[in-house]
Amino acid sequence: MLDRSLILPRDPDESFFLWGPRQVGKSTLLRAVYPDARRVDLLSSREFVRYTRDPGILREEVGAEPQRFVVIDEVQKAPALLDEVHWMIENLGARFALCGSSARKVRRGHANLLGGRAVRYELHGLVSGELRADFDIARMLNHGYLPRHYLAEDPAQQIRAYVDDYLKEEIAAEGLTRNLPAFSDFLSAAALGDGQMVSYSTIARDCGVSAFTVKGYFQILIDTLLGQYLPAYRKRPKRRVIQAPKFYFGDVGIVNHLARRRSLEPGSAAFGSAFENWVFHELASYRAYRGFRLELAYWRLASGIEVDFVIDDARIAIEAKSTTAARADHLKGLREMHRDHPSLTRRIAVTLDARPRRTDDGIEILPAAEFAARLWSDTLLD
Repeated sequence: MLDRSLILPRDPDESFFLWGPRQVGKSTLLRAVYPDARRVDLLSSREFVRYTRDPGILREEVGAEPQRFVVIDEVQKAPALLDEVHWMIENLGARFALCGSSARKVRRGHANLLGGRAVRYELHGLVSGELRADFDIARMLNHGYLPRHYLAEDPAQQIRAYVDDYLKEEIAAEGLTRNLPAFSDFLSAAALGDGQMVSYSTIARDCGVSAFTVKGYFQILIDTLLGQYLPAYRKRPKRRVIQAPKFYFGDVGIVNHLARRRSLEPGSAAFGSAFENWVFHELASYRAYRGFRLELAYWRLASGIEVDFVIDDARIAIEAKSTTAARADHLKGLREMHRDHPSLTRRIAVTLDARPRRTDDGIEILPAAEFAARLWSDTLLD
């Protein structure tokens, strides 16, 4: 088993939620960290039927045991269990690890998510710091970040099955949308626009639905942990800036499948888009695992000049360029942003250059592996 970068408390003194997309490794991580915990697996049809018929059974079982730490897997499948969990936290001092791949159904039935009595953790796909010497950027951009897909020799069929199961089990079975064909078309359109500014009206025309419906579809992706928005940086603008958010899928392998990309080769536009997704994935995962209040945004002028990632109120700016030889035109966005925001302390271009270097005006050019090593050693964003 790979050592995951998310650190869970070995002896938790409070209950917690662990959220993450399907097959990201949540159950494996919980078994490794808590081998002796009582487990409730709601993916088992027998367990599911048993606890949904009478949620009170769980209270009786936990109350009869001296060891009161319980792992509930796929808790969103039986949100009524949270009433019992709430009662046991308050009256028995029991502690729970509540694992799930969608907060949507839980929030719909229990809007307070235990009223703040459980902290929240997120598990993302594999990151470079977990792979260490086995990190391979080309493999990651072609296979994606989910452990099973990354480790497979040819993950194409597995990724196809993953998307089909997502539509069947996560979307159709939970009744998240009544128009599954339109949602399927939306997935393809959203994948083609991965890492780009979101235009609800354009996607709506492509899918034959309303812009309001498209906004709801994006929210489904967020709630089922398949992607997230990146807001525009709009503070203290000296020139007109774009305000629309971007959207990034949480796994580039899924993007490749939905956008019908075949093998991605360095130098292609598709490889460049996937490379940008990977940089975002590393930054977003780092933020989630380190527990920092790390602000992430992007900056774009109305003229089209852009910086991919802005960190902590324009303290650091990062540009992702999948070139093997960064030139002045690759660094234009970083230089233009520094003109508007001279308080920038670091400007970094993440590239495929062979060695790190620094330009005369202070821009750091970091190869992908060097960027990853500095990020996960906590020396990049200090």
